[in-house]
Amino acid sequence: MPSPVSRRSFLGHATAGSLGIAFAGSIEAISGPPAFAASKPPAGYGPLVTDPKGVLALPKGFSYKIVAQAGVTLLESGEPTPSDPDGTASFPHGRGATLVNNHEVGGGEPYRMPTLPGLTYDPGAGGGTTNIDVDARGERIREYVSLAGTHNNCAGGKTPWSTWLTCEETEQRAGGAFQKDHGYVFEVDPFDRQANQDPVPLKFLGRYSHEAVAVDPHTSAIYLTEDAGGPNGLYYRWTPPGKFRGGKGALRALALAEGGDTAGKLEAMSCYQDDQHIADLSQATAPGTRYKVRWIEVPDRDAKTTSTRKQFTDDQITRSRKLEGAWWADGGAYFVASFARHTDGSVNEHDGQVWFYDPRHETVTLKVLFGVNPDPTQDTNFDGPDNITVSPYGGVILAEDGEGIQHLVGVTDRGQTYPIARNEINDGEFTGPNFSADGRILFANIQSPGYVFAITGPWRRSGHAEED
Repeated sequence: MPSPVSRRSFLGHATAGSLGIAFAGSIEAISGPPAFAASKPPAGYGPLVTDPKGVLALPKGFSYKIVAQAGVTLLESGEPTPSDPDGTASFPHGRGATLVNNHEVGGGEPYRMPTLPGLTYDPGAGGGTTNIDVDARGERIREYVSLAGTHNNCAGGKTPWSTWLTCEETEQRAGGAFQKDHGYVFEVDPFDRQANQDPVPLKFLGRYSHEAVAVDPHTSAIYLTEDAGGPNGLYYRWTPPGKFRGGKGALRALALAEGGDTAGKLEAMSCYQDDQHIADLSQATAPGTRYKVRWIEVPDRDAKTTSTRKQFTDDQITRSRKLEGAWWADGGAYFVASFARHTDGSVNEHDGQVWFYDPRHETVTLKVLFGVNPDPTQDTNFDGPDNITVSPYGGVILAEDGEGIQHLVGVTDRGQTYPIARNEINDGEFTGPNFSADGRILFANIQSPGYVFAITGPWRRSGHAEED
């Protein structure tokens, strides 16, 4: 069983090279940072100001609130907030919002999810989700368990019907402490506690090392990333049955129906440039690179004997190292590849790609490319993008899970990068960036030691990229 992949374990094998960040915008402008940056006024909100509390550096005029802290704040049921907050989404609720917050607990963390009756899938697993109610200013009201007994809940995705899909990043089989197989997606309702009773794995979405999902609001098709190695992971599409209509409770009902484990069709992406098959997304070295997409059905989506990514030969599908965050916007699905190295089987090396899948034209386009970072200790160098959100103020925001200093990084529609926040506690990764519905609050996490933040300030528009 593969464990979650860490970029740090591969950095020592990286080829030294110049740092480069390039972007393909709406007009497919392609450029590298030095000359490009010199031709434009600085992007973003100015330099980061050191935090006297040693927690979170932000630009001048911005501030943060701690919404939750692992082991410090308490759940409604009395236990401490669980460790390792990861993928997160916010849902408007009255004058405030409810956050659904993943906890990527895999076994060694100090604060496991309490196994509460009715909310627990497998009492041997320590991950899950908490729901956090906040007011209009981002102040914490309460936090409570919404899913327990799942394993290594990493990222996920928001559905068009206002629920959260939480993903297990594992292929753990039943045995030892684990009473059930893991590696599934579960749906969590932010408001209806009864809907979260008796958790049901959505087995039709496959059993593999899930990372994140993006849901097409028009067709209810679900696009999924896989973070795995040996061989590298795949990008998947689930197409629902013909009469399926997305809505609250619809995925659960489908999973529980006769034949629900194999409902719809699960397929893996295969890319082509003209007639040439592209076996590895790292082959693309220039933003604006566009591939045609075909889809190949997964033979055994529950991976009863063979991992789903191993059920194909390399000439059938397109692989990528470290597929990570996903977000639906602009009529398609953005998804992230965090890094690639020759030593992990990649064709070319990079420190991050952002791709955009267009379902209308069946293409994927490389939008952002981070060159190999020659010096991660420099505060101006960014690498290892992980979770992603599309900003209501234009462009995208990426959570760094790289080497050295960790940031929340903005990338404008014209390819300029800028820091939004810096972790001043340690070199732990940022996770779960997402905006409140009114755009006033950016919620984000530092996974370890386990903070959930509400960030406010003088947000302003930096480009055009609005959620569809």
